[in-house]
Amino acid sequence: MTRLRVAFAGPHVTFQDSGRLGRMRYGVPASGPMDRKAFAIAQSIFANPPDAAAIEVSLGGLSLDCVEGHVTFAVVGGGFIVQIGARRLGAWAVHTLHQGERLVIRPGPWGSWTYLAFAGDLVAPQWLGSSATHGPSGLGGGTLAAGQEVIVQDARVAPTLEGSIPCPIWARPRRVIHAVLGPQDRFFSAESLEDLATQPFHLTNAYDRMGVRLRGPSLTPEGALSIPSEPILRGSVQVAGDGLATVMLADHGTTGGYPKIATVVSDDLDGFVQLRPNDAVRFKLVLAPQAVALARQGDKALRAYLNRPR
Repeated sequence: MTRLRVAFAGPHVTFQDSGRLGRMRYGVPASGPMDRKAFAIAQSIFANPPDAAAIEVSLGGLSLDCVEGHVTFAVVGGGFIVQIGARRLGAWAVHTLHQGERLVIRPGPWGSWTYLAFAGDLVAPQWLGSSATHGPSGLGGGTLAAGQEVIVQDARVAPTLEGSIPCPIWARPRRVIHAVLGPQDRFFSAESLEDLATQPFHLTNAYDRMGVRLRGPSLTPEGALSIPSEPILRGSVQVAGDGLATVMLADHGTTGGYPKIATVVSDDLDGFVQLRPNDAVRFKLVLAPQAVALARQGDKALRAYLNRPR
């Protein structure tokens, strides 16, 4: 067993597993990692099962003191800076933390989320059978806080795994994201649809695990603010009465009554969430068959990466 103590944890640093799937029909968000591909890569390094917990680290950063034991860990996602004591390292790498050492993870040149996975069983509370944390409620594994103890059961040291991990090009931030119009595009003018397809938008500081508001051309809906509440998906581009778009993310509500002008292709969302506030993004509109093809292509690329020779 390895015991770690949280010396510092910024906002939105949480325990996550692959998500609380199959419960949205009951009003329970799936939650899970913001960057699902980076999370899967981090867990695959140690052959951890899909429902194993890891720590999702935001731009707020995280510091952990190893108070007992030793453990090998991986940091995958974003261009974060990793330090062990005075050694300045980087993400996309595997290292070992020893008793008495401090691990610091903080923002680097790019990316908004990174994942800390362990060679061992990270102990995290569960809610409805999952450690995925729903940020607004705190249900699930929970948000990490200073002074908290983190336990890794059956912790292992794996020196043969240590070293850098290739960072594939598709893990970088995506400044052009594919989207399919609808389901309520009929409530928007031709000018608004043209602006969505041709004009740049910028991420704002209104950014958390539920979603991110965009700054850009007004997309004011026409008489659609009283539509019946209906299911929402991760990637829905929802527009309120002020004309500002919000892209719904991991902790999105399960239903909502604002019109959704478009839906981001799922394969692009992992790269989209690695953008930072004030970064520019453009929408490239595609038809549903193209969206399916892009999703399959992305899944094939991820599987090839996970099955690569090591």
